[in-house]
Amino acid sequence: MKRCDQNIQSTLEVVKQMIKLAERGDADREDIGCGILYGVLLDSAYKIKKIAEEERKAHIDKGWWKEFPKKGEM
Repeated sequence: MKRCDQNIQSTLEVVKQMIKLAERGDADREDIGCGILYGVLLDSAYKIKKIAEEERKAHIDKGWWKEFPKKGEM
């Protein structure tokens, strides 16, 4: 497993956390400023996700990408 692939996978995992936090933060917010914050966080997460998925596809197309073991299998 290449380090560059591990970093892409880690980025996608961070993006999942960002999306969950933005959704939770938006649900719990009490003012407009927090709404803006969590909107920016969510928007950024989806932009990063798109780029990371495109890069993952490029690595797959090059034959670099190897399947990662599922959690608990390492």
